[in-house]
Amino acid sequence: MEQARYKYIYGPVASWRFGKSLGIDPISRPEKTCTFDCVYCQAGKTRVFPKAREIFIPTEDLLEEVQSLPPMDLDTITFAGNGEPTLAKNLGEMIEGIKSFRNEKITVITNASLINQKDVQEDLLLADLVVAKLDAFSEASLNDVNQAMPNVLMHHIIQGLKDFRRIYRGRLALQIMFIDANKKYAAQIADIVKEIRPDEIEINTPLRACAVKPLPERDILEITACFTKIGVESFRIRHVYEAPKKTSSPICPQSTERRRGKEGV
Repeated sequence: MEQARYKYIYGPVASWRFGKSLGIDPISRPEKTCTFDCVYCQAGKTRVFPKAREIFIPTEDLLEEVQSLPPMDLDTITFAGNGEPTLAKNLGEMIEGIKSFRNEKITVITNASLINQKDVQEDLLLADLVVAKLDAFSEASLNDVNQAMPNVLMHHIIQGLKDFRRIYRGRLALQIMFIDANKKYAAQIADIVKEIRPDEIEINTPLRACAVKPLPERDILEITACFTKIGVESFRIRHVYEAPKKTSSPICPQSTERRRGKEGV
């Protein structure tokens, strides 16, 4: 198998949230292309801040690459990669195309910066699971942790998540990355989560190599308790330290490390 032929896919990786996951990078640029420059990002600094959605790779090229894969057992196919996947204007086409010949569930991991846009919501409606980032509760905390583009505003993100929740029939999870800069805001973020009413809350801290240190397990347990106090029975709450560590066996280790950082949880 010639690893160099895989330009847009990576993994499979052993995810503590999704099981055995094949990654799809719908942007696939050498430089990280994103609307955020999160201080904890395993992919390093954001080099390209795009002004609008665009087609980065042709849909047919991606589908051809996925079809060329050797047989493998997967739990999910996940759109993520080296940047924000909803920036890809043909994200919906890619999801529909893969569903036409693969049976796995489709997951999209998004930073939710564009989720207030109707065209983005329409694309995400095609996924079986949407995992949206919510690391902040205010404009100031958004800038402290996520360093968003100037036109990305926290109140737009929150309203977009609420609007999407009302129309989405799949499973919605909110992933929250806690570090020293935002751990004191756990209660405020929990209040917003209660308004959005996701199916699942994922409490995380950066265990893969990045520019900031992870929080110890005792801090994560205290933070998790803030969300338990919300008192909404429909929420499933998980945190990264309760998950067993698993080793990934990617088909192209270099491509996978470029998008995910060094192996970890």
